[in-house]
Amino acid sequence: MEQESKEQAKLFPGIAAQLRNTLSTLQLAAAQLAPAAAREQDPDLDAKAALLDQSCYSLLRLAVNLTDASLLTSGQQLPLKDADVAALVKELCLRAEPLAGELGLTLRFVSPLERHICAVSPYHLEQLVYQLLSNAFKFTPAGGTVTVELRRSGGFLRLSVADTGCGMAEDKLETLFDRYLHEGLMDPRPHGLGLGLSLCRRIVEGHGGSIMAESRPEQGSRFTVSLPDRRADSGDVSDIPLEYGGGFNKTLLALADALPAKAFLLRNED
Repeated sequence: MEQESKEQAKLFPGIAAQLRNTLSTLQLAAAQLAPAAAREQDPDLDAKAALLDQSCYSLLRLAVNLTDASLLTSGQQLPLKDADVAALVKELCLRAEPLAGELGLTLRFVSPLERHICAVSPYHLEQLVYQLLSNAFKFTPAGGTVTVELRRSGGFLRLSVADTGCGMAEDKLETLFDRYLHEGLMDPRPHGLGLGLSLCRRIVEGHGGSIMAESRPEQGSRFTVSLPDRRADSGDVSDIPLEYGGGFNKTLLALADALPAKAFLLRNED
């Protein structure tokens, strides 16, 4: 069963490419039907266009996950380079903070590290942080708190994302990181296909690290990532550009499945 599921995972990038082509057409049509200038003058049109944008963002996020699913069948280490991980994680939290507010949540970043250089794959680390934030946002009701913490400990860089959400029973933790392999465990929206946490584990393993989850019903959840605190000695340090050139707001894209339609109003897409 597991081998069959992994073979099916190899098809995901091709499916993702077809989704991207269709979404490009939809995005162009939506921009023509509801141009930005008209949305600025008509709140009702902006609200309706936001619903369409939400669907496009959610589908593109699915396409991104399907593309990255090729990692699930690879046991190779990711290409690493020296980067300021503290700056990256802090910047991602700053970008996600207003969107947490749209859900009535408080997002906190806690770290004694002003700057810390470590060997990582910047793109994949960014995907990891956003996946964990999206997961926390989905299962934390309004009024709750999501806390991101980054610290050094015992030769490792520890990144944790904790929430005050609904939590889960202990038996759910057994298949948490490979739900897509288990028939019957694919939950409806907002849980998705179960690829997100599987990709998180693979990204962490590709860094030579580990990830663990702690949770109790009604007491929230905490995901803790441990990455080797080492340098690649590449001679240069990545500034980790965070701009997205595909015409979509990158933070909205990464958190699309967890956000309400109002997050896609024109003011949030700039």
